Amino acid sequence: MTGMPGARSRGAGPRGARSPGTGRAHGRGALPGGPHLAGPGQVLVPLAPAGGAPRPQWLNRLVSASARVDPAWFSRFLPPDEGGRESAVLLLFGPGPDGADSVLLIERAHHMRSHAGQVALPGGAVDAGDADAVAAALREAQEEVCLAAAGVEVVGQLPSLYLPPSGFVVTPVLGWWRDPSPVGVGDPAEVAQVIIVPLAHLAEPANRHTVTHPSGFVGPAFDLGDDLLLWGFTGGLVNKALELAGLSRPWDEGRHRPLPERFTGGTRR
Repeated sequence: MTGMPGARSRGAGPRGARSPGTGRAHGRGALPGGPHLAGPGQVLVPLAPAGGAPRPQWLNRLVSASARVDPAWFSRFLPPDEGGRESAVLLLFGPGPDGADSVLLIERAHHMRSHAGQVALPGGAVDAGDADAVAAALREAQEEVCLAAAGVEVVGQLPSLYLPPSGFVVTPVLGWWRDPSPVGVGDPAEVAQVIIVPLAHLAEPANRHTVTHPSGFVGPAFDLGDDLLLWGFTGGLVNKALELAGLSRPWDEGRHRPLPERFTGGTRR
């Protein structure tokens, strides 16, 4: 993992502004209430109350409800009885740079052989040295976005799901950013930028549509602005999490849009 970079954020001030005492660039923000972005050499600094951020009731609802839901509700692709490579992702909620309840995401590097330029959760394969899926998710987040794991309260796990194209069995680890610290791109070979998205932006019906893939895939998508689209496995997971938390708002699921060419074999701008 590389050292802690500087970063940028949306709505947190002009691009390239310096944070007091750090000598590192803040991330940049879009419109008020929109996602905050941090590219290489920049940091996003969450705004949390002194003494840490208390866990919200909607997160307790999510954790409680997820324990009662049939795994098939999340996806029709469930882990096979045998085979599949174990992996984990961190679904981390907490205060963003504007203090609003948010979720931590990444945009994958644009030159990667698979899923280039796609918005995803921090995570990866469970290594031999990882005690379990939780350890793997926290380690990957530390490597990818320089997350300080000590500030994360792990509150549960969602059912493990299967990704047929890659053969990964993915365990989503639920976390609350109780004591948030600055984050930024830790490994530019894997991460193009770090994204902190307010949950209110994700729940806004105007930012939602149904995406269609040439393969026949149809699923929920979230417009994050700045040419960023949250869709696919991560989009489906976030969609279900919003529902379980009671934060989802009615949106037009009949508004279909084809997936941009950059995600179907075209070049990511």
